[in-house]
Amino acid sequence: MQTRDILGTAFGEIGANKLRSFFTLLGIIVSVAFLVAVVAIIQGMNAYVKENIADAMIGTNAFQVRRTPIQVGPFDDEMWKRVARRPRISRADALAVAAALPDAEAVGITSGWPTPQSDITWRNRTVGDILVFGITPPYQVVQDYRIEAGRGITDLDVEQRRAVAVLGHEVAEKLFEQANPLGQTVRFGLEQVEIVGVVASKGRVLGQSFDSFAMLPLSRYEMLYGRRLTTTVSVKMREASDVADGMARAEEAMRIAHGLRPSEQSNFSIETADALVDFWKQLTAVLFSVIPAVVAIGVVVGGIVIMNIMLMAVTERTREIGIRKAVGARARDIERQFLAEAVALATAGGVIGVLSGWAFAELVAAISPLPARVTWWSVVLAVSLGASVGVLFGVYPARRAAQLDPIDALRAE
Repeated sequence: MQTRDILGTAFGEIGANKLRSFFTLLGIIVSVAFLVAVVAIIQGMNAYVKENIADAMIGTNAFQVRRTPIQVGPFDDEMWKRVARRPRISRADALAVAAALPDAEAVGITSGWPTPQSDITWRNRTVGDILVFGITPPYQVVQDYRIEAGRGITDLDVEQRRAVAVLGHEVAEKLFEQANPLGQTVRFGLEQVEIVGVVASKGRVLGQSFDSFAMLPLSRYEMLYGRRLTTTVSVKMREASDVADGMARAEEAMRIAHGLRPSEQSNFSIETADALVDFWKQLTAVLFSVIPAVVAIGVVVGGIVIMNIMLMAVTERTREIGIRKAVGARARDIERQFLAEAVALATAGGVIGVLSGWAFAELVAAISPLPARVTWWSVVLAVSLGASVGVLFGVYPARRAAQLDPIDALRAE
């Protein structure tokens, strides 16, 4: 028999028993759909963390000089003791880094942890628990802030300790609604502050707003809230390829500024967005280690069901097999026929599973903050998995059909 005839007969048998074929493939469909959907969500999250969360926190083409390293999760006691012995990052450190990086696009300072929260009041309206940051002007460049109205924080604001503030888009929208916020005086607790600018919206990431903040000149901020334990120097390079070299020069400048000998460890940290991305990838690696076990269980169950259904089909079509052999079909032709049916059945399950998983991933992305990104390798893996199940679990029924004696097969009712 030609391959075209074999495939045509295989799909014809599947079409003739649609309901039975569907329930036969249910295990494979669910397993493949789970594989595609979960991988799509994890891959989407990986990209989302890199493109949105990490870059929004640190900035694009940027790195930070910090007293404490970036770590999602608690420090152990020993690490905390080492960090507590480190000196605070100072303005002198920022000047040393800036001198070492004349080609940097911006070198700014921002207040660090713990970040204070304040109620901001204008007339009879109050917006509560707003994060307040103290900054120098270059920090706005590092964070890619675009001023939607008014102006940003200036060097003169910092030098003269002016009581001015720039609001995040969401804060301005809630506090002033249709009114013009520029030039308005608001209260940060008991402090009177003039609004001089509003930052354009950066949107939400996983339900968390990046527009709910206020910025003050660093000098004024420290008058109100004191100097933070973890003041940070933020550096933005002009190109992504310049970041590694910039980090090396910044480290050298910081070690000289802190008077460290070559044998001494650095008493500061230099971090990029990669630290957050790497931490997230460690979490997703755990999920990826669980997925194969879950998928394997479903696939094995689906394969066993396919094998049993194919054995049933051999019994039901015994007389057909006898007739085929009587008119000249070889055992190899019969084996290929039933194997092709098993592979076609399992592949159809894989394709349906891919489409179902794709649709489910898109649904999750549409109704929740979780992103989804279907990757080509997960689709190829899913379809290949389905075809492999057909081969592995279709061999035994196919050989059993091929080994039937034609005389006995013709006598079967």
